[in-house]
Amino acid sequence: MSTSAVATLRWNEVALELIDQRVLPQRLDYVRCGSAAEVAAAIRDMVVRGAPAIGCAAAYGIALAALEAARRGEAVEGHLLPAFDLLAAARPTAVNLRWALERMHARWRALATAAAPSVAPELLAEAMRIQAEDLAANRELGRLGASLLPQSARVLTHCNAGALATTGHGTALGVIRSAVEQGKQIEVIADETRPFLQGARLTAWELQRDGIAVTLIADSAAGYLMSLGQIDAVIVGADRVAANGDVANKIGTYPLAVLAQRHAIPFYVACPVATIDATLADGAGIPIEERCAKEVLGFAQATWAPSGVAARNPAFDITPAELVCALITERGVARPPFGASIAALLSRSG
Repeated sequence: MSTSAVATLRWNEVALELIDQRVLPQRLDYVRCGSAAEVAAAIRDMVVRGAPAIGCAAAYGIALAALEAARRGEAVEGHLLPAFDLLAAARPTAVNLRWALERMHARWRALATAAAPSVAPELLAEAMRIQAEDLAANRELGRLGASLLPQSARVLTHCNAGALATTGHGTALGVIRSAVEQGKQIEVIADETRPFLQGARLTAWELQRDGIAVTLIADSAAGYLMSLGQIDAVIVGADRVAANGDVANKIGTYPLAVLAQRHAIPFYVACPVATIDATLADGAGIPIEERCAKEVLGFAQATWAPSGVAARNPAFDITPAELVCALITERGVARPPFGASIAALLSRSG
């Protein structure tokens, strides 16, 4: 098949269920979240990851807090305010998390003084709309991005910007899926993406399920393949894009962009408009999450570093706008100069 049917997150009437991305590809398990605190923990602990997916999960976390207030017969404000703070702090870099929470907060305030029993279903409906709109956005940006690829192409991607990082179809992988649906011959080169191995564990798993040709490489092999002329394009997702086009994405993205420019290979970024943070003039203002150093020392039960060695684990890096050939969104494809083209995208109705 050419489009992913994987349900990264699903509502089961009383709780949110999330694919546990920590145990893929060995197992396909779901984690049940019955409260905002459990959703926040799932986001923080990488059960769910990817900017659009964690934004959508956070929206459901707010709905769960409202449902809890209704069940207890308590004031909704006492449940929602702590939930907003808890979820907002779960991960700092991806702006979709803040965007989704702001939208849920606006919906709550629009309900004015309504009691918890009537607020809860409205907030749940809003979370469902966010989920549906993300899937529609991915479909549209995938269609627009596919037109940038030739009939036959070898495409390098980094981390996982597929269905697992969104509510379906994907951003970078959405472009690839849409190109395959159009009959193009696409082979994907997937970086393993150290240290959490999202490319090796997640991207390769998704593409195999869809029957899309994928070859896994070590992160450090990308430049060599480019020098051989074996990569035709690079497509990545994003966790936050500044107003000038600077891009925060998984650590290791910046060197890929440098290598792509060196070898005259187009470097594309695919993301929904919700990933653009117009409040930031450039990437210098994007907070970069630094995760536990233990993730660098080993994975799962394996440890490969000597005991006591110091390690750093920045989770993201910033790719300067001048290294990006195009920003692919559901509202259109922005090209340099990004200050003007991004402003034009944001001025269009969604």
